Amino acid sequence: MKINDVILKSVVRGVVFIVFTLGMYLFFAGHNAPGGGFIGGLVLGSGIVLLYLTYDIEKVHKGMPFDFKKVAALGVLLATGSAIASIFFDVPFLTQTDGYYDLPLIGEKHLSTVTIFEAGVALTVIGTLVTIILNISEDE
Repeated sequence: MKINDVILKSVVRGVVFIVFTLGMYLFFAGHNAPGGGFIGGLVLGSGIVLLYLTYDIEKVHKGMPFDFKKVAALGVLLATGSAIASIFFDVPFLTQTDGYYDLPLIGEKHLSTVTIFEAGVALTVIGTLVTIILNISEDE
């Protein structure tokens, strides 16, 4: 017997959009307010896990064809790379720099190198969280 889960799938579409929006807000608010790469990554990862719980694994893989082990590895590489890069500029380890830049179509924006480090942390958390959940859910 097939379970009719139309309501669940309809509600999850809206909820996942809200969860992803909140995760991105927490990620970008992190260097000025509570939040950052870790909590933003947890929220974004929980949205992905919610998709896996609602839909088939194959359907989610078709929409998001990522190997989350590689996502976690890329995150570690990005975080450590941004930390080690300070050594090449003869400044203390994990030193950040920032500035205001005039970007085309966007205007003047404040950019900081801490965002690169936080992106690495977020990718590591997302990749690890989803990999753990997928490994737990595998059939023996």
